[in-house]
Amino acid sequence: MTGFFHGTATAMITPFKGDEVDFESFGRMIEYQIAGGTDVLVILGTTGEPATMTEEEKDAVMRFSVEKVNGRAKVVFGSGANSTKKAIEASKKAEALGADGLLVVTPYYNKCTQNGIYEYYSAIAQSVTIPIIAYNVPPRTGVNILPATAERLASIPNIAGIKEACGNMEQICETMRRIRGKIDLYSGDDNLNLPILAIGGEGLISVVSNLLPAEVKQVYTLVKEGKLKEANEIQDKLLPVIDACFIEVNPIPVKYGCEALGLGGGIPRAPLTELEDAHKKVMQDALDAFGAKKVAR
Repeated sequence: MTGFFHGTATAMITPFKGDEVDFESFGRMIEYQIAGGTDVLVILGTTGEPATMTEEEKDAVMRFSVEKVNGRAKVVFGSGANSTKKAIEASKKAEALGADGLLVVTPYYNKCTQNGIYEYYSAIAQSVTIPIIAYNVPPRTGVNILPATAERLASIPNIAGIKEACGNMEQICETMRRIRGKIDLYSGDDNLNLPILAIGGEGLISVVSNLLPAEVKQVYTLVKEGKLKEANEIQDKLLPVIDACFIEVNPIPVKYGCEALGLGGGIPRAPLTELEDAHKKVMQDALDAFGAKKVAR
């Protein structure tokens, strides 16, 4: 299926205050995203640290998100796992709690075959009726959705697209060639947002848009309008902030960036650690150079 969404999605952080989810800050972030023109909120993806959260916390975050957004943007919940059974259970729960769609990462650590990847997504897709975006991020999972497998996934009725974060543009171009017109391609790598849009990507699933949602949306809009010079100018300006967002493992830097902008965020949960002092300066300098403004509370 195609057309689940066109535009920008933010891979949302989950803000913490001490040992608890900080729902006050989370609500502020949701409003900031909607005001910035974000089309989709991706919640409990990798950037949201679901691996460190209890099932009760994840349920509470999903319920809060659906209620707070109230139809003003699409809400997509992460529901992937390294067990097909667990991924099915999580997907069914997300659908029952009001998700518009699912972001399902490849099964990690087990390192299944390409056929195993297909069977994993096929089983999950048969368990729900809402659209599914497959998430390919081999640096984290050790599993890569190869272009031929992406083409197979495109035959599954409620697979809506692939979020590509493999980092290999040659592979991404071949995947696009094989899935074009069948399912949509979404950029999952902020450094490659512009070239992925240029080859026909339908949207961006962005980390840096936690900080600068309106500017990320501008890049998308300008590319779709054929204004590549203007899009490149904004992307060039964004690149130092993007680099700062990945100076340590995601979401450590972007959580600090959210704090620096007054959105809140807190410290990531162990085994992730607080951003190192030298890297805090890098992030702050990048935000200052961009001209990012603090969010009024």
